[in-house]
Amino acid sequence: MAMPAQPRRAAPLGPLLLLLLLAAPAAHGYSFPQHYTMQYWARRLEQEIDGVMRLFGGVQQLRGIYNDNRNLFEVKENVPKKLVEKVSGDIESLLAKKVRALKRLAGAAEKFQKAHRWQDNIREEDIEYYDSKADTEYDDPEGEEIEREKSNSLKLEFTEDVNFKTKVNYSYAAVQIPTDIYKGSTVILNELNWTEALEDVFIENRKEDPSLLWQVFGSATGVTRYYPATPWRAPNKIDLYDVRRRPWYIQGASSPKDMVIIVDVSGSVSGLTLKLMKTSVCEMLDTLSDDDYVNVASFNEKAKPVSCFKHLVQANIRNKKVFKEDVQEMVAKGTTDYKAGFEYAFDQLQNSNITRANCNKMIMMFTDGGEDRVQDVFEKYNWPNKTVRVFTFSVGQHNYDVTPLQWMACANKGYYFEIPSIGAIRINTQEYLDVLGRPMVLAGNKAKQVQWTNVYQDALGLGLMVTGTLPVFNLTEDGGSNRKNQLILGVMGIDVALSDIKKLTPRYNLGANGYIFAIDLNGYVLLHPNLQPQIINFREPVTLDFLDAELEDENKEEIRRSMIDGSEGQRVIKTLIKSLDERYIDEVVRTYTWAPIKSTNYSLGLTLPPYSKYYIRANLSDQILQVKLPNIKMKDFEFLLPNSFESEGHVFIAPREYCKDLDLSDNNTEFLENFIALMEKVTPDSKQCDNFLLHNLILDTGITQQLVERVWKDQDLNTYSLLAVFAATDGGITRVFPNKAADDWEEDPEPFNASFYRRSLDNKGYIFKPLYQDPSYRGLELENNTIGILVSTAVELSIGGRTLKPAVVGVKLDLEAWAEKFKVLASNRTDRDQLGTRRCDPSTSCEMDCEANYKDLICVLIDDGGFLVLSNQEDHWYQVGKFFSEVDANLMSALYNNSFFARKESYDFQSVCTPEAPSNTGAAPRGVFVPTMADFLNLAWWTSAAAWSLFQQLLYGLTYSSWFQTEDVTADSMESRETSCIMKQTQYYFSTVNATYNAMIDCGNCSRLFHAQKLANTNLLFVVADKPMCSQCESTKLPQAEIRAPPRDPNQCELVDKPRYRKGPHICFDYNATEDTSDCGRGASFKPSLSILLALQLLLLYLTASHQPLSSASCL
Repeated sequence: MAMPAQPRRAAPLGPLLLLLLLAAPAAHGYSFPQHYTMQYWARRLEQEIDGVMRLFGGVQQLRGIYNDNRNLFEVKENVPKKLVEKVSGDIESLLAKKVRALKRLAGAAEKFQKAHRWQDNIREEDIEYYDSKADTEYDDPEGEEIEREKSNSLKLEFTEDVNFKTKVNYSYAAVQIPTDIYKGSTVILNELNWTEALEDVFIENRKEDPSLLWQVFGSATGVTRYYPATPWRAPNKIDLYDVRRRPWYIQGASSPKDMVIIVDVSGSVSGLTLKLMKTSVCEMLDTLSDDDYVNVASFNEKAKPVSCFKHLVQANIRNKKVFKEDVQEMVAKGTTDYKAGFEYAFDQLQNSNITRANCNKMIMMFTDGGEDRVQDVFEKYNWPNKTVRVFTFSVGQHNYDVTPLQWMACANKGYYFEIPSIGAIRINTQEYLDVLGRPMVLAGNKAKQVQWTNVYQDALGLGLMVTGTLPVFNLTEDGGSNRKNQLILGVMGIDVALSDIKKLTPRYNLGANGYIFAIDLNGYVLLHPNLQPQIINFREPVTLDFLDAELEDENKEEIRRSMIDGSEGQRVIKTLIKSLDERYIDEVVRTYTWAPIKSTNYSLGLTLPPYSKYYIRANLSDQILQVKLPNIKMKDFEFLLPNSFESEGHVFIAPREYCKDLDLSDNNTEFLENFIALMEKVTPDSKQCDNFLLHNLILDTGITQQLVERVWKDQDLNTYSLLAVFAATDGGITRVFPNKAADDWEEDPEPFNASFYRRSLDNKGYIFKPLYQDPSYRGLELENNTIGILVSTAVELSIGGRTLKPAVVGVKLDLEAWAEKFKVLASNRTDRDQLGTRRCDPSTSCEMDCEANYKDLICVLIDDGGFLVLSNQEDHWYQVGKFFSEVDANLMSALYNNSFFARKESYDFQSVCTPEAPSNTGAAPRGVFVPTMADFLNLAWWTSAAAWSLFQQLLYGLTYSSWFQTEDVTADSMESRETSCIMKQTQYYFSTVNATYNAMIDCGNCSRLFHAQKLANTNLLFVVADKPMCSQCESTKLPQAEIRAPPRDPNQCELVDKPRYRKGPHICFDYNATEDTSDCGRGASFKPSLSILLALQLLLLYLTASHQPLSSASCL
């Protein structure tokens, strides 16, 4: 019986001392294995793995099968520049068709509005239209329908449409009016009257281009008319949609903006007024897009930024989130000094050493009022050219003279607004866009340029899309004068689903690791396989930067810059990529090729591995016969039939769109049945089928079946402790042998989506993949469950000097059996030795080995991601697949510190998290004024402005999400329990520094010796170490599990000082000499529907009476 080795004393070790320690015998005659001994064990392991893979993998045989069937396929070449040129041209043509429809609509809208005669006495019953919300039911928390307004809406019938994925009516357009706008007002009724004529244009556009999706007119009054008609997809509670806050409307309604928001936080701005200001700032930030730049500052006697941002920063989602969080921390104190606030704002706008929009410049001031007009500041910074517009907002209910605020706005080409209560916030924080639209309207046709938006989520459920926008101008003359009208009527938009653009891109001829991508002027991806937002939030655009979609490096930064500049280029680079399951990092070679998509803001790129330069194209036309005739079925097709699985192995086919009428299914058995049923009706050469996909599938069915006949059927898998053998191909076939092994097959039936497949193509040799287990997993009972370890390798062909990898083959090892085999291979026992026959004593020392001395010696195989694959410790077996630091933190830290592993940290900006519980659970909503008991008992308080304002605050709070609801909830349901969040990922990969290493882990009186060596032609590290004998050798676990990024991580404050390269739109309309600035201010204009207010009141009474707490009032 092996005895534990004695603890070794810690000391700095030189090479000679380490050698002596390795050679010195421990108690009872056992010593740590010598370096050459462990190298011998490593060679035995390498030979065993190679022997099994050569015997069962069938790489050589499969090469022969491909050569034998050479007459059934051609080897085609992917020429990157030609592919990029073709795809960019196809996308350009697709978008050009949409632009023609868009221009037709915008021109018609201007003509219809100019011909329209305003009616002061118009009534609701005079207008016929389909109110998209008329049939929408809003439920209270208990599921009872809330009373809604009576409607004169048209009653329509709808039919299911595959293009829109919902029921539509092509004979009518639908109208959506925001909840907080009174649909019976004269302005709204006249708007509905003249926009009705757009329906005929919508219909004509569709006749010309049946592929058109939503055609939308967003009016500056808030009315949305969209075609075809469909009922509105409202959330479970209150509908908060306002077209004027949609990303596409904001982008089309004005040129880019440089905005400084200054907030008065003097002592008079306390309580409710300060809370109104905080919410107003949050709502103002939501009117900005990624083309805009912003900073927010508070002021009293002095001005200071509310956040860590010291200058204007891009108004992207993450920066706006920082602002919104920090605005909540503003505290009112001191006295008001407008001069301090405005001087700070002008200094910010004059800073030319930073990236900014360089177009519209404006200052937005929120205050409760004051006497100073700070004329000297305007004379110094802004007059006489008045290049900066000033917008002033009087917030709260007070008796201050607002004349100075009106004067500031009027004297600086801006506008004055009043926000007496929360109900006025949303309207009055977005109407400044009308003022910014004046130069665009006055510029006429020069400003009528189509812009394509960032990617965003469709509010009506069509998923990710982009929108082409065109502003619509008021062409009527202003009043009785001959002066040109300067009002923007709204924005016309036509949607293009990303799925339609993806259809124009090649996929399967590029191989598993090749792909097409596209970016816009901000560097955000329009197309990319990693663009996969996990949460639907239609209030924000989907902004994933190219450098966040991939692992960032200098080469990719340069490629991104060149694409933004609209250049063409090609570059071969060595780069790091993340595996599909996000557990591994591989160093790979890729060819990037790119070119602009003409007439758009987009640039298209292609990424191609060297082995995907060529691909197989099957040509089975001569062999294909109509399979529906039973006596002449195609031979290879028969091997897809389930009755062949028992003898030929189970076949999984990739769920690809082989034919138009093929019903896709996530259940592979069901999909296979659908496929077979369709093949009995059509021929593989049918026009409704994709010839390339179908022929390659049938070719690979036959080739993998021949592998079964030539290799797998003749071998006894049990002899080598194999659970299964398998082959997967580019053509979409995965064949698993024997058939019963398919019951435990957990890999994706689409090889291109299987991590083992993609990693095998990118790495040489044999790639081990243990079943992943997270740190909390407690493992399986091996007696009842057989655990398998995948080992795979790519099949490389060379045909006429052209190299390609059309398949991956492999085996599935029985964990328990191979763990025993591992111990024997890493031992001093020969085939003739019997366990326990060796005898050691102090006079005849023996080296410890992984079998006889398993109680003293830890021997493990770890893969290149740091995950445990095999161990000589039986209590480790249930931990196979775990990150090794969870198994032995001390040893894993030593491997990392000695450069066997390198670490890569990155962020996933598309994740979904469960909302963190608020710290003040059960308290009143943060940001809502809560009266004290003394207030309730004071009769005077009930007649005060504070009481009325509180009532409004509560009432309107149900309508405005930013008051009671966080911004990041799923747009479809205000009761969603998931929010978007940032996750921090850490992956490990082999460093190139060491191939073999001996060292001592110094931890006091019980240090540990260890040896580590990479196994040739695998992704494995062989490690032998002393067992830890005391707690001094415990170490902190290395981080590997994905975690929610801590607040302000990544550090936005640091990132904004090194902004990524971007370009704004090529055009700017911020000035026109003929602009009339006389209309520069008024109070709040908010005329809600009485019945809506009553319904909201009922809901309010219910909510306040119920036991359910309201959500936090953060403006996020």
